[in-house]
Amino acid sequence: MTTAPVPPADLAASLADARVIDLSRPIEAATPHSPHHAPFQMALLRRHGDVVREAGLSGANELITMGAHTATHIDALSHISLNGRLHGSHDAAEAQRGGRFQVLGAETIKPLLGRGVLLDVAAHRGTGAEGLPPGYAITASDLQSTADAAGVRVESGDTVFVRTGWATTRYADTDRYIGWDTGVPGPDLSAARWLSARGVVATGTDTAAYEVLAPGAGHARLPVHGHLLAEAGVHLIEQAALDELAAHGGRIFALIAVPLRIVGATGSPLRPLALL
Repeated sequence: MTTAPVPPADLAASLADARVIDLSRPIEAATPHSPHHAPFQMALLRRHGDVVREAGLSGANELITMGAHTATHIDALSHISLNGRLHGSHDAAEAQRGGRFQVLGAETIKPLLGRGVLLDVAAHRGTGAEGLPPGYAITASDLQSTADAAGVRVESGDTVFVRTGWATTRYADTDRYIGWDTGVPGPDLSAARWLSARGVVATGTDTAAYEVLAPGAGHARLPVHGHLLAEAGVHLIEQAALDELAAHGGRIFALIAVPLRIVGATGSPLRPLALL
């Protein structure tokens, strides 16, 4: 059975009635970043007045440097290997020869155009403005009970955002937000398997590392990354801004999120938009 295309006028009218909520964070020098990833830096290379053209016209431009895993971003499947293998059993050492990945780079990430789901674990557990406690492991049971309470069923093809509330009072303080000393809440391996079993294409959180981090452990162990990226082929979205979406009661929404086609990169900046 084929589906008739939506007339442009009808599509425009439906979009005009939608509330659009930006799930991305601003990219600036103060943006928190993991110590393993390069920070954002920007400088003006040409300023207005450096060159003045005919009729008084002047231009300015800048140089930007940053890692692909800075601010709100999506992980490509080349980001993590297990036992020397990327997702699909590609040899990681061979794939990265030449200074960029020959397979599973950021240019292969498909745009996320479909149904988004918010599982607000922080609100479900009644944690308040501080969010879930440091190092709290969000389990499969947590995800299921949150979904049940919200009347939401996670389906194949969904992108699922898990709100920890961790960023609400911490995002402006890099050390508190990154949380290596205190630990950071996030999904554990049981939650990751709960998501992959339901066929999600991507999943994100409001933290910098997606998964639960124990106090003082940093990124020494990342089993959730290993399962979702290397085994299941599920993309991870980190540092998503989820508070406004939660405040507006967005549990199921239309999602538009398009990565940059950075050839051979392990990730890409992302600007996810939720349409309610």
